Amino acid sequence: MNDPGVDVWRMFSQEFWDDCYSGAPVFSGNPNPWLVHHAGDLTPGTALDVGSGEGADVLWLASRGWHVTGADISPVALARSARLAERAGPRITARVTWRQADVLDFDAPENSFDLVSAQFMHLSGPTLKALHRRLAAAVKPGGTLLLVLHVPPEPGTGNLTFPADMFPTAEQMASVLDPARWTIDAGTHQRPAHDATSTTGHTHDVVLHAVRRPAPPRTATTEQRAVSGYWSLTEARWSPGPSEVVTDRRWPQ
Repeated sequence: MNDPGVDVWRMFSQEFWDDCYSGAPVFSGNPNPWLVHHAGDLTPGTALDVGSGEGADVLWLASRGWHVTGADISPVALARSARLAERAGPRITARVTWRQADVLDFDAPENSFDLVSAQFMHLSGPTLKALHRRLAAAVKPGGTLLLVLHVPPEPGTGNLTFPADMFPTAEQMASVLDPARWTIDAGTHQRPAHDATSTTGHTHDVVLHAVRRPAPPRTATTEQRAVSGYWSLTEARWSPGPSEVVTDRRWPQ
């Protein structure tokens, strides 16, 4: 994938990734280090991994008790992931679901996951922002969004040259979230020295870790508060409950 002769735009196609995953394993089989760092202490719940590849992140989460959906454009990658899950045993396979999906139009159900992770999903600027907004909408109140992208490799490394808008800054990534609704931590960090992919020319990553704030408590309406009382048969009148404010003393219809 570091061949300068590769057509960058072909890398968005299913055919490219089917070819990529049809041979020897592409990645180390270890979970992405930023996922381990940010999700290691989270209480297991439901998770979505977008661009799941060979399934290492999905299997790591499942081994820790998460129920995980792994989504990828490549059926070949998904089949490989499913085989690895089967080898891990029924406890893991019972917790994972595989879904073929193109990130260009991927639409996850809103408010559905305690954790949404997308690692190194490099797309053109407007398309990437649209994806990140959809992924943010899929996070439950109180849940976590984890988005990770490479910083461009240094010149002269022999790596592919991608359009600049495929490498947003931390501030640009954070701009898709409403700070009134999210606790946001976004920055550029050096890749762990032990991470094998650090030899590809990408020495730093942009990491956005955000927690969606819980929804504010609902305030009862006057009509709802009025119902929280009782009807006295002996006194033939409606009485509010403790500390209730009632503006209409008629029997609630």
